[in-house]
Amino acid sequence: MKIIAIGKNYVTDVREMPSEKVVPIIFTKADTTLLEDNKDLVLPTFSREVWYEAELAFRIGKTCKNAELQNALDFIDAVTLSNDLTAKDVLVASKALQGPWDLAKGFDGATPIGFFYPIADFADVDNINFSFEVNGVEVQNGNSSHMITKLTDLLVYVSSIMTLNVGDIILTGTPPLGVGKVNSGDLMIGYLEGKKVLETKVV
Repeated sequence: MKIIAIGKNYVTDVREMPSEKVVPIIFTKADTTLLEDNKDLVLPTFSREVWYEAELAFRIGKTCKNAELQNALDFIDAVTLSNDLTAKDVLVASKALQGPWDLAKGFDGATPIGFFYPIADFADVDNINFSFEVNGVEVQNGNSSHMITKLTDLLVYVSSIMTLNVGDIILTGTPPLGVGKVNSGDLMIGYLEGKKVLETKVV
């Protein structure tokens, strides 16, 4: 399976939404980045600046190629909350050389992810609330209505280029406010519509 992620995909207020359609920033993450079942996170030794980024994660339920707007959601079977961890110092150094994001986003355990819930349980994928707290303090709060590229548009765009297979995961971006540094001993908890779905202890 593969993880398709989108960068810089949120506004803080719907009034900031671009007036014209934008081309989304897309990158991939290896399946070895997944940290499932609320397992502890071991910080990588090559970075001193790992940052958290809470994101909605949608799972592909059937093979998706050349999806259309009217049927795009038929290919999604579940949703949860994820944490798209970023080695910030590595990313900054790579960007300075116009390099890829792979190492900064692709280390083992770089994608803590919660338990998936059926998409049918959510009345509107463009109105899903989520939040994230570190050591008992809420640091991020978002709603999918603030996505610049909506889920359906993202599926149409990506599936026109590559086939999405059963089990593939789409990470849809993080709210711009509230991201921050991860420290040893932190306890990070994510909520989907007020329900705790992700818990990660940093060791």
